[in-house]
Amino acid sequence: MAEYVLQMKGVSKAFPGVKALDNVSLNIRPGEVHALMGENGAGKSTLMKILNGMYQPDGGEIIFNGEKVCITSPTEALKIGISMIYQELNPILDMTIAQNIFIGREPMQKNRLFIDDKRLYSDAKVLLEEFKMPLNPRWKMSKLSTAQKQMVEMIKAVSLNSKLIVMDEPTSSLTEEEVNTLFATIERLKKENVPIVYISHRMEEVFMICDTVSVLRDGQYIGTRPIGELDKNSLISMMVGRELKDIFPKTEVQTGETVLEVKSLSKKGVFNDISFKLQKGEILGLYGLVGAGRSEIMRAIFGLDSYSSGEIILNGKALKAKNTKQVIENGVSMVTEDRKELGLVLCRSLKENISLASLDDCSKGPFVKRKLENERCVNMTSKMRVKMSSLKQNAESLSGGNQQKIVLCKWLMKNPRILILDEPTRGIDVGAKAEIYQLMSTLASQGLAVIMISSELPEVIGMSDRILVVGEGKIKGEFAREDISQDDLLACALGGDK
Repeated sequence: MAEYVLQMKGVSKAFPGVKALDNVSLNIRPGEVHALMGENGAGKSTLMKILNGMYQPDGGEIIFNGEKVCITSPTEALKIGISMIYQELNPILDMTIAQNIFIGREPMQKNRLFIDDKRLYSDAKVLLEEFKMPLNPRWKMSKLSTAQKQMVEMIKAVSLNSKLIVMDEPTSSLTEEEVNTLFATIERLKKENVPIVYISHRMEEVFMICDTVSVLRDGQYIGTRPIGELDKNSLISMMVGRELKDIFPKTEVQTGETVLEVKSLSKKGVFNDISFKLQKGEILGLYGLVGAGRSEIMRAIFGLDSYSSGEIILNGKALKAKNTKQVIENGVSMVTEDRKELGLVLCRSLKENISLASLDDCSKGPFVKRKLENERCVNMTSKMRVKMSSLKQNAESLSGGNQQKIVLCKWLMKNPRILILDEPTRGIDVGAKAEIYQLMSTLASQGLAVIMISSELPEVIGMSDRILVVGEGKIKGEFAREDISQDDLLACALGGDK
């Protein structure tokens, strides 16, 4: 057996105004889980898209299973045995689970003219049972949660009998049980000598399942090390070029008056009897397992979803808003969990995205004051340290972390009194996380009230003044900062009360 399944040698790629990759190399051995690490914008996704045939390199070569290859498309990559599971999923929602798994390789009837539906659904059922997924293969993808869609994508990749699988943030929206199923599958693939390139910003996962780590920084190759030679601090130092001593820079703030009070808020079948208060300068954490109802509660408060009963009191007055626009006008902003679907207009410029919620503030009558709009956007992106070539580039061209910063820029331009952050650091690197945490701490010290929904225990513990634990659509417990422990939070989320 050859020493390496994959060798990428001296790969370079430039886009207008940006050198995305500069002479980058990557070597993958059979049966290893190889972590590809780096901050957002380091070049990880670009390198993998070159491997997958979505981009063509400006220089360098790819050797796969001992042969030099030219991969011109994702279809070509699949043919030679390379599968990629993307962080941003693109399932065909109007097709069934089985049709999505076997698209392009459906079992055919003997006449080779028609698809063998019976075999299609029976084969899909076997795969779903193997992954312990209690899903009907005839269900449409539109019926599934994000986590379930992600698991279907993984099942599809494994079913291809690939010779190498790339996983980009595969656990970002999975439950603990689904993560355990994924890790068991990875162990099985390792035993079958199938290598995996694993991209994740979750350090604990990398140290748990990966054998080797390669690090990119600013489009350049930094180094490759066995996981046993690294600890969290040394890996962070490789990624960001410096030590991050204070990952959670939470400062003590004297909280002020109550700015938001929720009384007995309910929505049949979703959440029930939700009551809490939020004070000026406070960071209130909402913790719970995926599907607990946290996001649904915040969506109702923000006016995105309706609720059947209860009361929302904002700045001492009952909120009578009929839509999200009126909630925003009352000083509430919300950064949604899915930045690409609900936070950004990907095909529009950064300036248009940032000023979208604030056009009234940059306008005189029907006319937008372009100079003022530009000045405000430049000022905001400078404060947020957005890595970009210009405000004219489209939002889809940015890395995940910089896209998240653009969403934050948009809402902070509104100067809100209350900021709701739903999984604010999902899918972004440790350096960008530290910047967002610092921003949260600074905003709280300036009197902004923050609600942070998070599935990451270290994050919610490290940044919250107070934590509400949500489970089965109810508030299961409340913890003050001085009383917070990881074990107690998890126990409460899993069914206990406090």
